Amino acid sequence: MKCDSAPRRPPCDQLKKPMRSVELFTGCGGLALGLARAGFTHERMVEWNDCAVATIQHNAARDLDHISHWPIEKADIRSIDWREHAGISLVAGGPPCQPFSIGGKHRGDDDTRDMWPQAIRAVREIRPDAFLFENVRGLLRPKFAPYLATIVAGLATPDRRSDLRYEVAVQQVDAANFGAAQRRHRVLIMGFRSDLGIAPSELRPTHSRERLVWDQHVTGDYWREHGLRSRLDDIAPLDAALVRKLRARDVAPKEKRWVTVRDALSGLGEPDGIDNHVFQPGARVYKGHTGSPLDLPAKALKAGDHGVPGGENMMVTDAGGVRYFTIREAARLQGLPDDYLFPRSWSENMRQLGNAVPVELAMVAGHTLAKQLGRVSKRKAA
Repeated sequence: MKCDSAPRRPPCDQLKKPMRSVELFTGCGGLALGLARAGFTHERMVEWNDCAVATIQHNAARDLDHISHWPIEKADIRSIDWREHAGISLVAGGPPCQPFSIGGKHRGDDDTRDMWPQAIRAVREIRPDAFLFENVRGLLRPKFAPYLATIVAGLATPDRRSDLRYEVAVQQVDAANFGAAQRRHRVLIMGFRSDLGIAPSELRPTHSRERLVWDQHVTGDYWREHGLRSRLDDIAPLDAALVRKLRARDVAPKEKRWVTVRDALSGLGEPDGIDNHVFQPGARVYKGHTGSPLDLPAKALKAGDHGVPGGENMMVTDAGGVRYFTIREAARLQGLPDDYLFPRSWSENMRQLGNAVPVELAMVAGHTLAKQLGRVSKRKAA
């Protein structure tokens, strides 16, 4: 299976000419792959973690589409002079989320892992047309409101000694609403250089819970597609009012349905020990961690070591038991293709996947940015 076998949107005019990008805090490559599929060509990619760098190098050496020429390097972001990349289209990345995550210590800008000043410095030195940064929704907690305001102000005016300015937008998103098979709540911070005369567009959801409920409990199409007995009337209490509303309206929601765990893992089969599809023993239910039902998007994959190792990284099987997701299954939940392999241990690979940006979300964001940049190019050419 090649990486570009995944469904993609029709390219816009801007995508006929690849746009150059630089990526900070690359991780295992989810954001990078989504942006590459949206037409961006990575000029430089930087990551500090040895294992994440090894994952990307392993896949680049396997000559995968979009990935074979990724210029990944292991480096401390603080040591890099970004000025040689001045004028590229996009700076992107996911600064470490631990200072703001629910599972972290919530120290914010007092945490030595806070790298937002370095993200702002990259924007200041590169002066890109646009930037895209991703982080956990914990960044929006009231406790961190003053620091978020500082981040936005820093990105809006990254160099007070010059006229460099950016139009900045902050949007909270759920990756399930953009085609990921996972309820992953994140914050996107996007910006365009002010002299381009455009403002960031809000990402418009492409998938919805309503359409999933329609396919499961109004038409039954979902169950037929999976060769299962119809469960039209097997309605969860939280969906009962929505089912009544949809049946009364009798018009299918226009979005695509949320992608469920069952959808994402279709055709993969039980763990067989091949290509990261290896059974991991030890899964069990405990308070607050009950696994992901098959017929909903998965709960967010976790990277931390709090609680039982792997945390919520398990499924509820049709038989009612639980087992850990294999690495291959977790990769599918993050939108990574089956030929994208992880060469390290289960715990290390799951840590990388738990920190990744879902490819589908990154691709929608990339297409949105590319479309707006394309309008600028057309205007300049007119």
